[in-house]
Amino acid sequence: MAAILPTGLRNGMKGLDANRYATKKTVAQGMLDIALLTSNASQLKYVLQVGPKHEFYTLLVVLISISIVLQDCRFHLPRHRASALSINYGTTATAFVVTVLNVLVSAFDSSLAKYLEFD
Repeated sequence: MAAILPTGLRNGMKGLDANRYATKKTVAQGMLDIALLTSNASQLKYVLQVGPKHEFYTLLVVLISISIVLQDCRFHLPRHRASALSINYGTTATAFVVTVLNVLVSAFDSSLAKYLEFD
């Protein structure tokens, strides 16, 4: 029976072709990279057109520039593993601290007391 089934079929079901999957994944990642770069460039263009009269001009220019530079970095290469890990740990720690601070501010915010009814 195995001789009459086409390549890639097992028990009458089509199996996963690893090469095809890897190719599709690589193409999808490339398209996402292009979309992110295009989006960053568009946002940077807008901020630069609005100019310094924008409330967060400097912050936006710096953050968008950092995003573009980090996108171009090759953190997946073995020689950049240490810096990629340190950036990942720093980002995770920052997100954790911001979350904890938001919970604390929400829990102890005195402006919410006026909305509570005391009987």
